[in-house]
Amino acid sequence: MKRNQGNSLFNKSLYALFYLIFIITIVSCSPPKYLNQTNYQFKNASGKPDYSSLNYWASHPWKTDAADNIPSSIQNKNKDSLVDVFFIHPTTYTDPAMPMGWNADIDNEALNKKTDNSTILYQASVFNQECRIFAPRYRQANIKAFYTTNKEDADKAFDLAYDDIKAAFEYYLKYYNNGKPIIIASHSQGTLHAGRLLREFFEDKPLQKKLVCAYIIGLPVFTNYFKELKPCYDSTSIGCFVSWRTFKQDYTVAFIKEEKESAYVTNPLTWTLSENFAPAKLNKGGILREFNKVIPGLVHAQIHGNVLWVNKPQFFGNIFLTMKNYHIADYNLFYVNIRENVKTRIQSFLKK
Repeated sequence: MKRNQGNSLFNKSLYALFYLIFIITIVSCSPPKYLNQTNYQFKNASGKPDYSSLNYWASHPWKTDAADNIPSSIQNKNKDSLVDVFFIHPTTYTDPAMPMGWNADIDNEALNKKTDNSTILYQASVFNQECRIFAPRYRQANIKAFYTTNKEDADKAFDLAYDDIKAAFEYYLKYYNNGKPIIIASHSQGTLHAGRLLREFFEDKPLQKKLVCAYIIGLPVFTNYFKELKPCYDSTSIGCFVSWRTFKQDYTVAFIKEEKESAYVTNPLTWTLSENFAPAKLNKGGILREFNKVIPGLVHAQIHGNVLWVNKPQFFGNIFLTMKNYHIADYNLFYVNIRENVKTRIQSFLKK
């Protein structure tokens, strides 16, 4: 997908630059002791992922992985698998020196561990009560591709990454899906690829009838991007998508001000597109550094233009939190609400 101004899902500009602070405050942590370690020692001479091998899935129902974990204070631990979620993780290849070039080495052990101990644990795990989780590894574009002036190389990097995602999804459909309903979920760079996937495989295609919901979070979904796929209008809507970007209240970063198109924004405390204020009492629990610690009432939320505004997260020690762009916490701040909404939408889908 070329990044045409008038028809792009995302105005990438400097947006993903904020992943350079991935190691601080919100989701940075040493791997939890309970996190089951994966064997990362595998090789692929072609450089391309072989999705018949579980090694090329960051999360898969047939292996023990980070997405299997559940915060200890959450009681709804019974798992079901009536629906599959295909989760596309965000950028974890954040070294601006680009030691692996524009695209990450699919077999890089350190990067795979970083991916598993961050986004797979803190984001993909939100779906594990109701779904089988399929999260492919892919040759993700380096974060620099989002803000370089070298657009040709950046587009090639994103295209290569999407080629892997497409191959993984096609393999999933052929060998794993077996007619099950599907949730597409993603964050940041993952959402860039999820948008393309939804247009290519779902919009105005038979597979659209199998779509429970798309949680495409962390990048703007402009109103002219999809032709058939619509935003969800409440907590029970199905066959639709939800999306938001989280910032501290009263803060508008420069690249947001430059956006000339309107974007759909969902309030994850009400699951509507309403700009009405949603108080923190509606927030059933977010997760910060400590995965096992769920904090109710962490933030309130209100849609403001193309973004979601929240208060400074309320937790002990928040005096040290100075960041105003909560991009890396788009899932974390609403962890329990998302978890419960997945169940609600699945129930709605199965009743249709």
